[in-house]
Amino acid sequence: MTKQEAAALVLEDGRVFRGTAYGALGETLGEAVFCTAMTGYQETLTDPSYHRQIVVAAAPQIGNTGWNDEDDESAKIWVAGYVVRDPARRASNWRATTTLPDEMQRQNVVGIAGVDTRALVRHLRTRGSMKAGIFSGPALADAEQLLARVTNQPSMLGADLAEEVSTNELYTIEPAGEARFTVVAVDLGIKTNTPRMFAERGMRVHVVPSNVSLDQIKELKPDGVFLSNGPGDPATQDGAVALTQGILSEGLPLFGICFGNQILGRALGRSTYKMKFGHRGINIPVVEHGTGRISITAQNHGFALEGERGEQFDTPFGKAEVSHVCANDGTVEGVQLVDGRAFSVQYHPEAAAGPHDAAYLFDRFAGLMEGA
Repeated sequence: MTKQEAAALVLEDGRVFRGTAYGALGETLGEAVFCTAMTGYQETLTDPSYHRQIVVAAAPQIGNTGWNDEDDESAKIWVAGYVVRDPARRASNWRATTTLPDEMQRQNVVGIAGVDTRALVRHLRTRGSMKAGIFSGPALADAEQLLARVTNQPSMLGADLAEEVSTNELYTIEPAGEARFTVVAVDLGIKTNTPRMFAERGMRVHVVPSNVSLDQIKELKPDGVFLSNGPGDPATQDGAVALTQGILSEGLPLFGICFGNQILGRALGRSTYKMKFGHRGINIPVVEHGTGRISITAQNHGFALEGERGEQFDTPFGKAEVSHVCANDGTVEGVQLVDGRAFSVQYHPEAAAGPHDAAYLFDRFAGLMEGA
């Protein structure tokens, strides 16, 4: 972009941040959230869990390594918009095939650069994640008009988004080497690296749409079932919750990540709530209650399960417990049936940009299927 076009980020509470257009020109609406990760912006932008969210990069400089053909976590950029402070003037990485702003233009993703992201992150931490919009080029108007566009958009609370990001039809990822197990992965917004992590452990993965039925799952004769990450409000997912309860009734080993953790929690009778500003980053410490083990984790969630560390509770499927909590604020980060046949975590053990402390959970799932 030879000419620096003016751009504005408008928040629901009326605060406006001015900058220059970054990526495509135009208008985009979504919930403004911030991510504290210093690396992995390509993985962030292509994570389906960020659907309908305007992501603010807390790292001051973005775009240094450009964009490549290998690190996408899905087939497209899912974020509604991107806010950066100091965009790299050129990409410098041997794997780069294009630049970040050029890829954003190609995919028509509207962004803004030159924003005081430190002030913006502090504002969102204080006031909470909120509706927002980025406007540039012909979409710019007076502040009152832009604010009306922002406030009239639907809220993330009550948003049913999983079906919008899920696959439309079954596809299969073959294992690396001999097949040991068959896993059905329910795609609520699955990331590319998750089936890869299963395949590395000898699992054939059938990825199925979010609206799959229990009978369709059973026809695939799985050794275990996986519930993926995904966007939106877990309180809207009555279908996925009923499916999970059916899986538990069948006695199939079950593993869930992020959104899948909230779905399992709801299936076990727990409620969910919207967090003030959520957890989004790759340096969040989690404590496993049973062992005291601490993992540094990647996270991306704005909703969480109700509960306390080590809390046990009765369910129709046996006794369950809160297995993991965040060391920073006590947020529930995992639940499980005490007998071990179903467990889930709120964080991302498959995190491609790291850290990899929690990758052992894939081995735990393999062990669960082996003993089933």
